[in-house]
Amino acid sequence: MKFETRTETLKDGRSCVLRPTHPDDAAEMIEYMKIIGAETPFVLRYPDEVTYTLEGEREILGNLLEDEGSVMMLAVVDGKVAGNSSINGLGNKRKILHRCGLAIALKQEFWNLGIGKAMIEYLLELAKEIGFEQVELEVVDGNDRAKALYEKCGFVETGRRFRALKYDDGSYRDEFIMSRLL
Repeated sequence: MKFETRTETLKDGRSCVLRPTHPDDAAEMIEYMKIIGAETPFVLRYPDEVTYTLEGEREILGNLLEDEGSVMMLAVVDGKVAGNSSINGLGNKRKILHRCGLAIALKQEFWNLGIGKAMIEYLLELAKEIGFEQVELEVVDGNDRAKALYEKCGFVETGRRFRALKYDDGSYRDEFIMSRLL
């Protein structure tokens, strides 16, 4: 979905541009996914699982830009991708058309600056504009910073997925399911 670019002032005084992703962002997005996969155990991919081709990523980003029911947002600080976030419908069956999922990740150097909150607040506005009534997300047990942020943004815990993630070392982590009505 195309949406208006928005500029936010961060806690450190720098500006952060929130904008739609574009096919021209493909190379930087692939690198970004590898970086965040290495920086935190709370995202779904390991860096070696980021196997998108440049053309494949361009196509994905182009399709998302034209999809009126999905949003893919970049946070850009000092000309660098700081993070991305998205909302996507959960399916095309009438019984679940009111629901969407939210995902967000930031490079570690940009944590605690207010970017996550700004992205979530903007995504919630866009989700309502699209016509969604309920936004859902998952947060890995142990990701206390993210869970606190989601609660600050009005999300409540609505369930738990037992052993949702299995790590390469053989350990498991549960996920909390959180929801917010719009």
